[in-house]
Amino acid sequence: MILYTTVPQDLIFPTEQSEFDNQKVVDWQGIPLLVQQVEKGYKVVRIMSCDPNHFLDDTISPGQFLN
Repeated sequence: MILYTTVPQDLIFPTEQSEFDNQKVVDWQGIPLLVQQVEKGYKVVRIMSCDPNHFLDDTISPGQFLN
């Protein structure tokens, strides 16, 4: 079976379910983001948009925190 997708292999075939329990897709100002809930709020894990301009925005780059 061949999967042509941009989704990481770890999300399709998870090894440990508890690793991804605190991640969810949110719509932040019209941009879909995969975020992880942390004590400060949300940490951006991945930009799920296909618009190239969203990847140039430093405020939502992976590793940044959202309120």
